[in-house]
Amino acid sequence: MQRLYDFLRRHPTWVDGFWALVLFGISGAGVVSVDPSSDHRGTVAEGFVVSAILCVVVALRRRMPERMLLLALVAGMAQLILDIETVVADFAMLAIVYTVAATGARWASRLALAGGLCAAALAQVRWPEYQTSAAGNVALAVLQTVPFALAWVLGDSVRTRRAYFAQLEERATRLEKEREAQSKVAVAAERARIARELHDVVAHNVSVMVVQADGAAYVLDSAPDQAKKALETISSTGRQALAEMRRLLGVLRTGEHQESGEYVPQPDVQQIDELIEQCRTSGLPIDFKVEGTPRPLPSGVELTAYRIVQEALTNTRKHGGPNTGASVRLVYFDDGLGLLVEDDGKGAPHELYEEGGADGQGHGLIGMRERVGMVGGTLDAGPRPGGGFRISVLLPLKPAH
Repeated sequence: MQRLYDFLRRHPTWVDGFWALVLFGISGAGVVSVDPSSDHRGTVAEGFVVSAILCVVVALRRRMPERMLLLALVAGMAQLILDIETVVADFAMLAIVYTVAATGARWASRLALAGGLCAAALAQVRWPEYQTSAAGNVALAVLQTVPFALAWVLGDSVRTRRAYFAQLEERATRLEKEREAQSKVAVAAERARIARELHDVVAHNVSVMVVQADGAAYVLDSAPDQAKKALETISSTGRQALAEMRRLLGVLRTGEHQESGEYVPQPDVQQIDELIEQCRTSGLPIDFKVEGTPRPLPSGVELTAYRIVQEALTNTRKHGGPNTGASVRLVYFDDGLGLLVEDDGKGAPHELYEEGGADGQGHGLIGMRERVGMVGGTLDAGPRPGGGFRISVLLPLKPAH
């Protein structure tokens, strides 16, 4: 049944054609059965021709509404001239008035309204009820005008409703495009910021290598053990720098110029304690625990961990509401670093985690996902079952290629 309904919706002309045939059959039967003694009947052939024209109007009303309106007007004028009294096929006049009001051009809609309002009056003048008074004929004309007015009003309301829904769809499409554009801009901005930070980390590592190399050259003869230790530091730092450079590839930076001056290392895991204390001072109670054995991590992983905690606590202060508490868990695994940030507030808006994370300031989880993706990690964010918000991150220690 649904397939038949879908088929009929795709082929409305077929449906109209079917009803046109039904209308022609009923109208033809009415033309044949007209009382021969009637003074207002025209010929049977003329009645059939007019009925056929009006049925064509019904069949093609949705395909060519303006043309069918003109054809209906011609048929109506022919009825008046040939003295063909009202037939069943005149129902096509109501159908075309509704159709033109709903889908036709504005000039056609106005013409349909004028023609519909005049049709009943002209018919009543052409074929008056001789057994009824003049006031009665006027009342009949007014009464017969009502269906035409209602058909036009209904069609115009359908037109207005369709225009309203079309406007809503256009607005939704435009908003979706704007949202996609904003997401792309946010991603590009976050990538540029990550590129700057990674550049600083790599530059810091290289500067450490240079200092260690100069020191090793200086004590090579007098203190070979210190020189060996410096070379080991250079080797370890160089591997970390190479790993950061691999992550840096693919992040395009345009129009950015590094200011001259001393490179400063970016925040690391050790500075999360200071970040927690700053948040506590601002009035956000935080339960902070470290599980596992702390150990040095790649600079990119440490920087990502710090920024994730920073962004998560910022979102807690922004969306959690008053009297909100948070907890931060830092877990050292054998092959990675785990982060769990939870709060018991009212939770973040669903747009923060369902629609890409745009919150109007730091772009929410867009930046977090970009950061985590840069080091090959995974991020899971959403509301907690008991209320509040939860962010879980796993950062692998192996570089992401």
